[in-house]
Amino acid sequence: MSEAYGWFGVQERDASSAATYRLPTDANQNVPSVYPDGYLPKIVTDTSDLSAALGLRGEIAGFNADFNVAYGKNDINFGVRDTINPSYGAASQTSFEAGGLEYSQAVFSADFSRGVDVGMAGPLNVAFGLQARTETFEINQGEPASYNRGPITGVSFGSRGFTGFTPGNEVDVDRDAVGVYVDLEGQLTEKFSASAAVRYEDYSDFGTNTSGKLSARYDFTPAFALRGAASTGFRAPSLQQQYYTATSILYINGVPFETGTYPSVSPVATALGGQALDPETSRNYSLGLVYRRGAFELTVDAYRIEVEDRIVLSETFQGSATAAPGTNARVIYDLLAPLGATAARFFINGVDTETNGIDVVARYRINDPQAGVFDLTAAGNINEFEVTRTPTSSATILPTPTSLFGRQATLRFEEGVPKQKLTLQGDWSREAWGATVRTTFYGSVLSPGTLADGSADTETGTRGLVDLEGRYTFSDRVTLAVGADNLFDVYPRQIPPNLNTTGAAPFSSFSPFGFNGRFVYGRVSVRW
Repeated sequence: MSEAYGWFGVQERDASSAATYRLPTDANQNVPSVYPDGYLPKIVTDTSDLSAALGLRGEIAGFNADFNVAYGKNDINFGVRDTINPSYGAASQTSFEAGGLEYSQAVFSADFSRGVDVGMAGPLNVAFGLQARTETFEINQGEPASYNRGPITGVSFGSRGFTGFTPGNEVDVDRDAVGVYVDLEGQLTEKFSASAAVRYEDYSDFGTNTSGKLSARYDFTPAFALRGAASTGFRAPSLQQQYYTATSILYINGVPFETGTYPSVSPVATALGGQALDPETSRNYSLGLVYRRGAFELTVDAYRIEVEDRIVLSETFQGSATAAPGTNARVIYDLLAPLGATAARFFINGVDTETNGIDVVARYRINDPQAGVFDLTAAGNINEFEVTRTPTSSATILPTPTSLFGRQATLRFEEGVPKQKLTLQGDWSREAWGATVRTTFYGSVLSPGTLADGSADTETGTRGLVDLEGRYTFSDRVTLAVGADNLFDVYPRQIPPNLNTTGAAPFSSFSPFGFNGRFVYGRVSVRW
């Protein structure tokens, strides 16, 4: 007996976010007759998402079979409001259509599985299948005033906050990939289970790859078990990483640079050391234990992740019109000036990383006929991240060799996320009432500065946040909830005044919980 299934969804979203405030005294960014008090550009996005799938599942020759095709598309159009193109002076418009991005993916899958009796403690589950995928990526230009240079020279040009995509930025590319896999899983003995899987992929732009996974679990008693896994991974560079190109403002030590992001094989990138991107590969290992006794559950898992040829953005190469001829800064400026940029960056390979960590999750459930149900959870993570290799480049026009991935970028990887995180959560429910209280502790995060001696580095500090929510459900269908995230209005440590020369950003964007303080909300949900 066969069964057809499918779904279709469309979503439209409009959003607005603030860029960096432009000071009224900044002659490079502002026209005082238009914005005498300075201005805060607003980046607006109009996002359309479409997803659809159609499938047929049933039984073929004793195998459970599933054939399906799925399609998804994301379309983002950018605009900028409350802004200006300074190179047009007072004649500049104050809103712009800046262009957009489109990405689509169509996937056909055929999956088969069945249990086979091979004389073990349980049946051997056999699964295999194939997947064929096609992807497309497009960049569409904005209106000319969003990227053009007006009649006024010596100032920034293009819409501030988000410079429009230029005709030279336009991209329309695609690729195909086909993969096949086999997965075996079974209960070898009463206490020992294991699985093995292998996957082969063929990309139209990156050739072939084979990856696999082995995992096992041994239950010493009904309450205690050990588990482990080892696997290899593969990730081809995305179309966006290969082809994305745009010019936008990037602040470096408080100084704005018209920064171009270029494909790694573009003339600009290759002149600065860029090369064609290779796929990332990885090795993953984990070992853990599971313990259950009554209402108490505990899992502890240690892991190690090794990634080779990680794809990252390069250092930002900065140019200067006032630099001495023959210096790096002047060579970069001469290279980028015809493109309307003063700095450049591109995606690169060659960063190897190692991550070691431990995840611990403990849960205890209390079911009291009078007080209700209490679900208590404690979850913690301790990790250590290390960059073990950085890329080198010999193909460059720069007279003085420059690192493609330097101190600041390395520290962002190694110290840019908390090394410790602990969450304590309690959920309570009784009849129509419910509540959740959660406390999350974050370890300190380093925000590295550009000075080699570390004097411009800052830390967010160790912080604890409390979230609280209360709920009431009407007739099992409508639920009303009120709550507060960051109930006690906690903020990360402020950036020292000597490192925050503009005063526009008092907190580091590296804060793991943001810097917007308390958020109070009410929510109504309907289930049918």
